[in-house]
Amino acid sequence: MYRLKRSDIEGWNLSIRTTLLPKDTNYHGTIFGGVILSLIDIAGAIEARRYCDQRVVTVSMNEVVFKEPVFVGDLISFYTRIIRIGRTSITVDVFVIATRETQSRKRLPVTEATVTYVAIDENRDPSSIVVCQNEDDPPALALESEKN
Repeated sequence: MYRLKRSDIEGWNLSIRTTLLPKDTNYHGTIFGGVILSLIDIAGAIEARRYCDQRVVTVSMNEVVFKEPVFVGDLISFYTRIIRIGRTSITVDVFVIATRETQSRKRLPVTEATVTYVAIDENRDPSSIVVCQNEDDPPALALESEKN
């Protein structure tokens, strides 16, 4: 089993921290993967909006890997970082860590995903990414010139 190190999350932003309930389980008694996917989508959108503060919609979820089950009572943390910025799109990596509800409070990676969002205007048409201009923003990333 993988032992989580602090360096595994350096440079990542905590976007969501929650605990899941019995209503979120599948018939195996573990948390349903669709619940985790929904939270991954929300966490990634939060990260994208930190950068551009525009409406964004999900266009793809790639490389979703479920490594370990999540149990009722686990504290689930969704860490995010932007890995690519296009003219209209932002791609975000999401790293999910579970802190087990045991005396040891063991932390382990449970899921990873890459999600791409497209910025949209009031007509829901793709729009160019406009970088936020406030001090809480992540460091500026080089914009790629290719169209998405």
